[in-house]
Amino acid sequence: MELFEYYPWLYPAFAGIFGLIVGSFLNVVIHRVPIMMEREWKQDCAETFPDLNIPLDNKKFNLSIPRSSCPRCKTPLRIIDNIPIISWLLLKGKCHHCKEPISIRYPLVELLTAIMSCTIAYYFELSYYSIALLFFSFALISATFIDLDTMLLPDSITLPLTWFGLFLALIGWSPVSLQDAVIGAIAGYLCLWSVYWVFKIVTGKEGMGYGDFKLLAALGAWLGWQHLPMIVLLSSFVGLIFGLIQLRLQKKGIDRQFPFGPYLAIAGWISLLWGNQIMVWYYSSVLGI
Repeated sequence: MELFEYYPWLYPAFAGIFGLIVGSFLNVVIHRVPIMMEREWKQDCAETFPDLNIPLDNKKFNLSIPRSSCPRCKTPLRIIDNIPIISWLLLKGKCHHCKEPISIRYPLVELLTAIMSCTIAYYFELSYYSIALLFFSFALISATFIDLDTMLLPDSITLPLTWFGLFLALIGWSPVSLQDAVIGAIAGYLCLWSVYWVFKIVTGKEGMGYGDFKLLAALGAWLGWQHLPMIVLLSSFVGLIFGLIQLRLQKKGIDRQFPFGPYLAIAGWISLLWGNQIMVWYYSSVLGI
């Protein structure tokens, strides 16, 4: 601890390197968790309705098995191929065996994770809470890209995130009181749950998924109920703009669905770092209080 006090730049530097390494793992999480969910659903359905003879893949599949491989030629990745960002640059963005292009999103996720980790370490001094915030950021990154790919927000991410936020408040590591964290989790869930049912009753359609409720509940547990109005407003504003741009670029109608979870995650992370300053600015400059 004294070393980090003498050299304040060490913690952000180590956090950035750690973020690069974790970012490589998050690429695996983003790709495999939806597949694991689908396999679990098929398994449950096959056990519930055995007469349907649902085909199942009984090969072991999790975050570590099988080894990562090229999607095209199925050649397992070498150890040297797993160096964050550097491997992608050395391979010139192509598989070392079949030369199939490797998506640039893999190094971008690694770089994003490193930047967010470094930013957390810069704004929050080394403590149990700031280390927890690193994992909070990792969970948001995973949830964001999974939702972008599949329009799913896995319970395996949102629910532990909620309980961990409440646990931090319970043991006093979080600056948010236990009361504010509990109210934040409840209010976060009920807020979007209410919007969902009002929209469904009025239009007969589902405007969002239950995963969005759970993600906002998690954000409320980590940040407290006081941040929820700003998170909802900011995510709605950003989501509307980027959603319309996305639909416009894809030439789809306004009635097409798009994921809302990424905008909740972005708004929550912004609120974590600059929420208090934004609220002070809003009350003083906009409301004149």
